[in-house]
Amino acid sequence: MSRQDRVSARWARLMNRLAARRAAWSKPATAFLSRPEPRTIGSHARGRQLAAGNFVFAGLHVEAPDLRLWDIAAPSDEFSAEQHGFGWLDDLAAVGDPAARQLAQDWLAEWIARHGRGSGPGWTPELTGRRLIRWISHAFFLMAGRGSDLSEPYLRSLAQQAMFLSQRWHSSTPGLPRFEALTGLLYASLSLEGMEPYLDPAMKALDRDCETQVGQDGAIPTRNPEELLEVFTLLTWAALALSEVGRSPSGAHWGAIERIAPTLRSLRHADGGLARFHGGGRGLEGRLDAALATSGVKYGAPGGLAMGFARLSAGRTSVIVDAAPPPHGRASTRAHASTLAFELTSGRRPVIVNCGSGAGFGREWRRAGRASPSHSTLILAGRSSSRLGASGESLEWLEETPSDVPVELARQQEAIRFEGAHDGYRQRYGLTHIRRLELGLDGRSLAGEDTLMTLNQEDHGIFDAALDRARLQGIPYDIRFHLHPEVDAALDMGGVAVSLALRSGEIWIFRIDETAKLALEPSVYLEKHRLKPRESKQIVLSGRVMEYASRVRWSLSKAQETPLGVRDLATEEADPLAVN
Repeated sequence: MSRQDRVSARWARLMNRLAARRAAWSKPATAFLSRPEPRTIGSHARGRQLAAGNFVFAGLHVEAPDLRLWDIAAPSDEFSAEQHGFGWLDDLAAVGDPAARQLAQDWLAEWIARHGRGSGPGWTPELTGRRLIRWISHAFFLMAGRGSDLSEPYLRSLAQQAMFLSQRWHSSTPGLPRFEALTGLLYASLSLEGMEPYLDPAMKALDRDCETQVGQDGAIPTRNPEELLEVFTLLTWAALALSEVGRSPSGAHWGAIERIAPTLRSLRHADGGLARFHGGGRGLEGRLDAALATSGVKYGAPGGLAMGFARLSAGRTSVIVDAAPPPHGRASTRAHASTLAFELTSGRRPVIVNCGSGAGFGREWRRAGRASPSHSTLILAGRSSSRLGASGESLEWLEETPSDVPVELARQQEAIRFEGAHDGYRQRYGLTHIRRLELGLDGRSLAGEDTLMTLNQEDHGIFDAALDRARLQGIPYDIRFHLHPEVDAALDMGGVAVSLALRSGEIWIFRIDETAKLALEPSVYLEKHRLKPRESKQIVLSGRVMEYASRVRWSLSKAQETPLGVRDLATEEADPLAVN
């Protein structure tokens, strides 16, 4: 982070604190005008863990059965954000018994007593918006069985936070944080007596961001699928809240919803989860389907690219490829060097994956998860196709990213074909990476070809210089295929193939030609709500580029004895405290 950015951040914190203190003296709301229904489903398992004193936020676990939530010293800023954002209310509400309600009421009252006057780290526009949405949505759950001892401070704090948002929403970062802030302000304006004057300004601001932050193709600048889902969810919640009081979302608001829905359908794998790219995960269980159903938008997935991703789908198999340059500038602070990486899912089972975001496991895992070797793509000389900023920066932008990523998609007689290329290695090595994928129309086979080649005389010269630096030993490359932890992989056929057994009973076989060395190596799967990275495996094809063109062919296909349809009944309930 530059000196100017640090000064700006300190100034924003100061102004947030002053606005929060001023809001604490504002005239409180005295009643609800309306109460939007809860729109999100929490986790019963996580709710039970909270009640038992196991706090799992941002990938960190604090076991404190004798402490209240606000007595815990947050081990990271991300942990603190989850505390003060009150997303855990969804989980306690999912439990819904008297003990869970009492716990939620106690923690709410304590937050008001400790932080309601504008103190603490929770007074940022995005956290305040997130918190207001939960407080208002779960009003019945929070107020049941309680009198004025809680309802009066609760209503007063709601109004004060709405006042804070009315003054500070504009200081939030454009994108998801801004949408959180504005949706929280809209909820408060619709729900609380005396807050009505803030409704029209909130709607107008939301309209502007719908027009400037959501592209005509339903994309957002970060190209993060899970973040797009969160934006879409907030917009649908806001639209429903307006409709419940007889108001209609504007054309800009509804237009953004209509643009995003088809894009999300393109980014959804066969199992219903999102593709994991650019810091995003698979999405909370059921969130995507619920958001799409709530929106009422029936448009199918568009042809061509969606937010820079190509989707190949046939039978029960989906393949999603990162087929565009990475985000740039401020939008790249959590972006990954994943150009031409892909994921493959068969039915309900992810097979080929990317490692995912390591943000919840500390700085080193975050950087590792963003690098090209953590993705199912080709890596040249151990270098990423995009470079991260200086290691001393708290949020590194991507630098030296691919600028030219030509793509072609075609449906042929027997397969769906993808062909793409990127120039991320061209400046240093003179080589362009070209990837071809063909998914059979029955979804039972994927044929791939990865090529490194020079395109002109200038590239020849750069490659020759790189070869000289390598003392004519060739430039090493690895093509990595990271496997989901539930895939059981073993070398087969004398080491020239890998058999992949899925929990559904399907068997897939990975084969290569003889131009590369095949190995099965350890890998990790970086998953939110886990305490540690999960152990997994990866298929690695290795070799050295000695000439102006080098090509590796490989294939992944279901074993012949695998039936067309598999009755997949194996299930696994996520455990928030699981480590593998």
